[in-house]
Amino acid sequence: MIDKGLDDQGFIAREGSLDRVQPEFGPLVEAARRGIADTFGPDRLHSGYLYGSIPRGTARAGRSDLDLLLVLHRPPTEADRADAAALEAALDAGHQVVDGGGILLFDTATLLSELERYDLGWFLACLCTPLLGPDLAAELPRYRPTSLLARETNGDLALALPRWRTSGTDPRALNRAVARRLVRTAFTLVMPRWGGWTSDLARSAEIAGSYYPERAGQLRTAAEVALAPTGDRAALRMFTEELGPWLMAEYAAVHGVKAARP
Repeated sequence: MIDKGLDDQGFIAREGSLDRVQPEFGPLVEAARRGIADTFGPDRLHSGYLYGSIPRGTARAGRSDLDLLLVLHRPPTEADRADAAALEAALDAGHQVVDGGGILLFDTATLLSELERYDLGWFLACLCTPLLGPDLAAELPRYRPTSLLARETNGDLALALPRWRTSGTDPRALNRAVARRLVRTAFTLVMPRWGGWTSDLARSAEIAGSYYPERAGQLRTAAEVALAPTGDRAALRMFTEELGPWLMAEYAAVHGVKAARP
C-alpha cells in the first residue's frame, strides 16, 4: 500500500518524532534544547520545535542542516533575532554532524491567526516536532491535502522569482534554496490530486512529474540540486527562467494566489 502521509481519518499526519532522530544527531538535538532554554528562557519562549530531515530520521551526517522553529510570547525583536543567530552559529560550530542550520522566530498570535492557519499554522502542526514547551498544535485544526492548503502554502511564487534573479547569495546556497522551493511547490500543485503529503524531495519530484511528464526532467534536476547543491549557473537559470515561471502560472491557474500578507 502506498504511504500517503495520512492518518486513518485522512488528515495529514505529523511527520517527525524525537524517536526518529538518528543516534549521531542526538547530542546536537540535546545541545539545541539546552541552548534554546538558556538563551530565551520562559519569559520569552513559549515553545521550541525541530523540523526537516533530523526529526524525520532521514538526515545525512555532515550534509544535512539543523532546522528549528521557536515560538515566542510576543513578536520577535532585533535582540531576539541576534540571539537566535548567535545560537545558530554556536550549534553549527560545535557539531560537525550538520552543515549549517537556521532558526525561525514567530510569536503565538501570528501562528494562531486566521491569516496563517493554512500556512505557518499548518507548518507547525504537521511538519514541526515538539522539542520543549507546550505544543501549540493543540490549538490548531487538523489538515487535509486540499487546494486551499496548496494555495496558502506555496501560492506566492511570483514574489520569490524576482528576488532569486537578483540575489547576491552564494550560488550554491541559492541553488539549494531555489531547488527545494520549486520541488515543494510542484508537489503541492498536485497534492490534492495525489491525495496525500510527503516531504521527501525525490519522491515529490517523481509524483509531480507523473502529472506533468513534460516537466519531469526539470523536476528531477531540481530534486538532485536540492539534495546535492552546486553553484551551477545554468541550473539556476533553468529554475528562474523556465521551471519557475511555468510553475507560477500553472499554480495560479489551478489553485489561485496566496492571500496577501501585510
